[in-house]
Amino acid sequence: MRDEARVVIIGGGAMGAGLFYHLAHEGWTDTVLVEKGELCSGSTWHAAGLVPHFIGSLNMAKCHAVAPDLYARIEAETGLASGWHPTGAIRLALDRHQADWFRYVSGMLDLVGVENHLIAPEEILDHWPFMDVSDVVLGCWTPNDGWTDPSSVTQAMVKGARQLGGEVHRNTLVTAMSQLPDHRWEVICDTGGQTHRIVAEHVVNAAGCYAPQLGAMVGLDVPIVSVIHQYLITEPMEEMKALGDFDPPVIRDPRASAYYRREIDSLLVGPYERADAQTYGVDGIDWDKHFYLTPPDLDRLMPWLIEAGDRIPAFADAGIKTVVSGPITHTPDSGYLMGPAPGLRNYWLCAGASIGITQGPGAGKYLAQWMVHGQTEINVAEMDPRRFGDHCGPTGRYAIEKAIDEFHEMYATRLPGEQRFAGRPQKTDPVYDRLDAQGAQWMEIFGWERPQYYGEPEDHTFRRSNAFDIVGAECRGTRERAGIADLTAFSKFEVTGADAGALLDRLTANKMPTADGGMRLTHFLTTLGGIEAEMTITRLAPDRFYLNSAITAQFHDRDWLAHHVAPGEEVTVVDRTDDMGILAVSGPRSRRILASLTDADLHSPAFRWLTGRHIEVAGVPCLALRVSYVGELGWELHHLMEHTAALYDALVAAGEPEGMVHYGAYAMNTMRIEKAYKAMGFELTTEITPVEADLGRFVDWSGTFQGKAAAEARRAQGDDLEMILVYCEVDADDNDCRGNEPVYDGDDLIGLTTSGTWGHTTGRSLAFAYVKPTHRQPGTRFDVQLLGDRRPAVVLSGPAYDPDNEKPRA
Repeated sequence: MRDEARVVIIGGGAMGAGLFYHLAHEGWTDTVLVEKGELCSGSTWHAAGLVPHFIGSLNMAKCHAVAPDLYARIEAETGLASGWHPTGAIRLALDRHQADWFRYVSGMLDLVGVENHLIAPEEILDHWPFMDVSDVVLGCWTPNDGWTDPSSVTQAMVKGARQLGGEVHRNTLVTAMSQLPDHRWEVICDTGGQTHRIVAEHVVNAAGCYAPQLGAMVGLDVPIVSVIHQYLITEPMEEMKALGDFDPPVIRDPRASAYYRREIDSLLVGPYERADAQTYGVDGIDWDKHFYLTPPDLDRLMPWLIEAGDRIPAFADAGIKTVVSGPITHTPDSGYLMGPAPGLRNYWLCAGASIGITQGPGAGKYLAQWMVHGQTEINVAEMDPRRFGDHCGPTGRYAIEKAIDEFHEMYATRLPGEQRFAGRPQKTDPVYDRLDAQGAQWMEIFGWERPQYYGEPEDHTFRRSNAFDIVGAECRGTRERAGIADLTAFSKFEVTGADAGALLDRLTANKMPTADGGMRLTHFLTTLGGIEAEMTITRLAPDRFYLNSAITAQFHDRDWLAHHVAPGEEVTVVDRTDDMGILAVSGPRSRRILASLTDADLHSPAFRWLTGRHIEVAGVPCLALRVSYVGELGWELHHLMEHTAALYDALVAAGEPEGMVHYGAYAMNTMRIEKAYKAMGFELTTEITPVEADLGRFVDWSGTFQGKAAAEARRAQGDDLEMILVYCEVDADDNDCRGNEPVYDGDDLIGLTTSGTWGHTTGRSLAFAYVKPTHRQPGTRFDVQLLGDRRPAVVLSGPAYDPDNEKPRA
């Protein structure tokens, strides 16, 4: 083994092999793959090998599309067969909600270029003649799905990297890791009793079920819990023999919570039980387990095997030849971990996939791009390990209960806004009980409980739900009188020191505030110009700045700031998220409400829009920011968490005579879209620069900032840009844009939506969309596909609500 390398990847399963392959093809051939046993000897080897395109996420669909493409051609590159069987797949919808989801996903797959067809129940019988479809409403057929041999594709990917210079060491156990002062990593390995030290610029934890134990070596909590999954293979069946050489599509059946596929002349059935799933190795797994299986427990599967027998009657009479039972990794949201580890430099994660044979190649491709170029070609926020907070440790209640719940829900349809309450609550602020008494319907975000709205529980649907009118009342109450919102679940940072201003100035695309109390909305770019982060910066003093961003970006933004401090700079980044609360009061009567509780002058010019001041409200010291995400006159009151309850009580008492309402996340999103405010993660992502996002006044092109050259090059393209963001009105029916719906001009696919809503105070269905520059002018018309229906849309010239921005300045 060499003594130094650019990258050490630890783990030789599908995820590690996928990264090894793609790093080599990105030009990083000085990479070492270390595996404690043989390749594929962990959870990869006992996988069923299914490779689906169907998934309810645009960017995950892009990731999934990598595997079948690679598996179909890798033999020509490496000489090793991949075992690829391009059978196609059909997923079954059993009710109207699932059918609506299929229509939504079908449009999303069209955006990715994945062939898919929504087919009637009788058409399913053309593919599976001995299946019962009496309860099926709709099928989604993806002809280019299939299944493969996990060991074969992993070996082929590894060979593809080795051919370009990558190095593999099997039967090599990592026993210790530490980071050196120059930020390189020291990795200590044991090979047959011999100790070896290798130093690498980057390390990647791709250790699958062992990823939490490997992370623990460097004090890192990796939010992965292994859950035992079982599948069985029947004795040969006459019905399968009768199919001859025909290999039917893989079937996914939500009633049985199971998949079915042909295995020679047998049937392979893999249920995800919806109760009593069992975790494995939470307190640690022996390092010397290789090609290990757990004892079968068919009693636990019996309710779902009975359902499978009803779906495929021939299965009920078949004998069982083989049962495969082994641990599969699950994260709290069932998405894998791909990207930087929180709080560490040059330590990456590529683990946690519950369908790693599908996701290994895509995860490897996009992580390789991230490591080599500092940016990916798709939005990977939902894959970033930093999307999980510090409540997600792998031995804690949250991670365990969430992993089990996600396993139970593997084939369930998650409806818009629907919440799962396993492991909750984790983080509540001091007014949680008060808001609960107001009828708050709770959502979880980064571990925090946040109200969606206030009223009766929601009957979730892809169409307008019973929450529609309730949210409308919250919007109108705020716009006409005043509204109060608990915004505590936002990130809060203090950046201080003699060089704090210089650090922020070179990172932000906008101008920095030049006076104490000044505030700016700013965007941080990658070196390639992609929008990496959005933060509000308030200058408290020449050497002291207060920054706010989305709560889901807490760890990401903290690392982004800290890791860009240059050697020798005097800068301190302090995370204040957990010790400060935020209450917002917005609306035309907000000044009157606050004035009754403070001696501070709240009028302009003493307190101008987009400025901050330290004042007392109801005796509570607050940093009051005159800003409103809902586009009204309003203030955010930032204060020590211990004062939140007292401040809230005073605000509610003062607001009651003024008709103040409580509003939640649903209403906030509605009002921000009515104002045409763009949101990070929706309209703003690393995929695009400020040019495509049409950020206009938020970019100081006369200044110098990271990513400027790349953004200017994009700016010079003018109408040759691939796409541009527009704001439009849609002639919707009983559903509105949610994001990732296709946009058409006739038969031409010209773009996609990013977010949308019904504007309760404007009476219009509104959306943002990225379209070809030829369709950017106000008045341009096109169609948006909503749940399978083409709906007319028109580009607007400005915000649907308060286009002259008079209300926040009042």
